[in-house]
Amino acid sequence: MKAHLLRLSNDLRESYWFVPTIMAVLALLLALGTVYIDGHFGSAWMDGLPWLASARPDGARSLLSSIGGSMIGVAGTTFSVTIAAVVYASGQYGPRLLSNFMSDRGNQVTLGTFIATFVYSLVVLRTIRSAGESGAAAAAFVPQLALLVALILVLCSIAVLIYFIHHVPMNIHINTVIERIGGRLIEEIDQRFPVFIGKPLTETADDARIPSAFREDATPADYERRTPVRARHNGYIQLIDENTLLDAARDHDLVIRLQYQSGDFTHKGSVLLEAWPAERCDEDAASALQGAFATGARRTALQDLRFLIDELVEIAARALSPGVNDPFTANSCLDWLGAAMADLSRRDLPSRLRADDDGVLRVIAHPVTFAGFIDRAFGALAQYASADMIAGKRFLDALGDVALSCDDPGRIATLTRQAGNFHALAANALDGACRDAVLARADQLLKALAEPDYKRRLRDSAAWLGGTA
Repeated sequence: MKAHLLRLSNDLRESYWFVPTIMAVLALLLALGTVYIDGHFGSAWMDGLPWLASARPDGARSLLSSIGGSMIGVAGTTFSVTIAAVVYASGQYGPRLLSNFMSDRGNQVTLGTFIATFVYSLVVLRTIRSAGESGAAAAAFVPQLALLVALILVLCSIAVLIYFIHHVPMNIHINTVIERIGGRLIEEIDQRFPVFIGKPLTETADDARIPSAFREDATPADYERRTPVRARHNGYIQLIDENTLLDAARDHDLVIRLQYQSGDFTHKGSVLLEAWPAERCDEDAASALQGAFATGARRTALQDLRFLIDELVEIAARALSPGVNDPFTANSCLDWLGAAMADLSRRDLPSRLRADDDGVLRVIAHPVTFAGFIDRAFGALAQYASADMIAGKRFLDALGDVALSCDDPGRIATLTRQAGNFHALAANALDGACRDAVLARADQLLKALAEPDYKRRLRDSAAWLGGTA
């Protein structure tokens, strides 16, 4: 249940209707509240304010009608401009970036402000009456406080419109798009990565805590003691509630092995996980385990760092396509990928074995490796960057920046393999002076990484001296 609520919360954040609806409801309540105050306390308080004249019924109606008509017109124009910007960005940068624009709070609040002012004006307009309008003895009623609040809302709407005019072109600027994705990637690495399920356990090559049914040398008899828990829906796994998994495994004394991770696609009937021993995984346990998975029609960044990496890779790959040929956009993506991977290189990655509070193994998750993220980021872009001298040199610079933040020999070996693969790709994809320039930079990086004092050699190298601009 928690996983589905978190998914719903994310869907609401990325919708254009939720914030405007909330603001419209608040405007309705504000209108009713101000009219109530005017009806019970009158407008005598305005007599002490010579700069604030009382409005008459005809003037109040004209004012509110003008406000309501203009606000709904501006709201329609705002929505049209927003949709046009979203369509442009989706076609230019990639359809997977649509959620980034849909979740933009500035666009949502702008649309909500105009709709809220429109609703407020209509509600207050309905309460105005002239003398004798509802009966021969009925007195005129003009909610003066409500009119003053309407004028304040108009001024706020004008300010929001000015903000929106600036916000839309800035929001679809490619550097802003890349910065938002890259910044969120680094933020997620810092705050949420890795997502722990229980307490980490140190894993050895032959760990006796792992049930024999989940080992590579499992016998047919061992395999029979595993039972699959299958998916109930089609779609991408958007979130896995680790607490629900751990609690269900502990309550039923199970050990479970995950077959999927956030971002993977599952279909109805596919095996989400396997539980051991099979006789303890009854219908209630299987239902609880299934409830820990929330699926949807698209991937999200809720728990999927690979999705954010893929977005940057997609932008860079499109920029390096022959039809676009924009290596400097690809360079910006490489800068943010390098910053994220440099941050990741300083972190301890979790064991795939997760235990409960008593130290008992409960969950065997997918292994999270530095090499996997490097291949997802740089490995996926190598084929595109290797065919362009400008992007190729920045690709190698980004690998060098990651190496400057890395102290683990195994991770340096991963970066060395990546640089070697890129050297081979560039040698085949480029020719002439462009080929020589990229290969020289690759040779320099490989030579530095092969030395124990690679950090000093990289910092002293002219290729990395003075940054990458």
